[in-house]
Amino acid sequence: MEENKLTTRDQLKTYFETGKAPTQNQFSDLIDSLRHKEDGLTNKEIITLANRLEAIDNGFIGYVNNSTEDEEFPIVISSQDEEDQIIDAGKGSNFEGVKQYFFGSAPYTIKAKKFSAENLGENEYYALRYETDPAYMFYNMMSRLFGNTLPSIPDGFDFGPLKGKRFYFEISKRNYGQKINIVNTNIKFINKTDVFIEYMTYGGGNLWGHEYTSGDIVTDHYDIGDYLNFFYRADLRKIGRSIECRVYDEDTDLLLATGYLASNQNNINIPCNGGTDKTRNVRIECDYQNIITEAE
Repeated sequence: MEENKLTTRDQLKTYFETGKAPTQNQFSDLIDSLRHKEDGLTNKEIITLANRLEAIDNGFIGYVNNSTEDEEFPIVISSQDEEDQIIDAGKGSNFEGVKQYFFGSAPYTIKAKKFSAENLGENEYYALRYETDPAYMFYNMMSRLFGNTLPSIPDGFDFGPLKGKRFYFEISKRNYGQKINIVNTNIKFINKTDVFIEYMTYGGGNLWGHEYTSGDIVTDHYDIGDYLNFFYRADLRKIGRSIECRVYDEDTDLLLATGYLASNQNNINIPCNGGTDKTRNVRIECDYQNIITEAE
């Protein structure tokens, strides 16, 4: 085969028609027309492939590793039409971020294999932040600390279903200057309306977070930031009444925080005015807001 001249598939097939004896050069043409496992992609091929990937609907991970250690943080991506794909977000620091596409097509299940947490000093921890839902704002992604006095990320830890195309994952090593322990707060959620309402809660300093839920939960946040903030979401585009969500200390019945969901709007990531501080039992009550008219 002449240099840089591609032999077509149809031409290659003619070399091996019944009764023909392929020559040495024809066998060479065949071999040179195939890609060997050891062959790397050229720069042009890489760019062409990247452009094609941008045009397809596959999900992808964008991750940043600021741990400065060669730990292993394997993430398992499962789809319905391909074998599991393992992406290790460890293996050195990637301060500028890495982007990798997923095999197969959505829906994707994203879980962790057990993360290593060995290269930690006395008061150091790994801080994990991730996002599977594009409706979450960057400042209120899900967060966890692990390592040292805190449990590691276990095998099978579920990041939740990917609701968009991007799974964002960020990990860093931090020194908090003290030992950190888990504290628990019981949260009871009472919805007195006929509207579907969800709440999301964050521990102090955005070191811990719980995804949106409409049920009761028990937190496992940290004593380094033993206070909780709350966000709400509810679609009130067809509802002509606003809703007020109040947060109480269940033990003292003291009102701690209030959030407002506006009528005739799709309320997303609505912050609460106030929060809890070292409170072990919390009650959230959501009800239609009372409107007092001048006649009243």
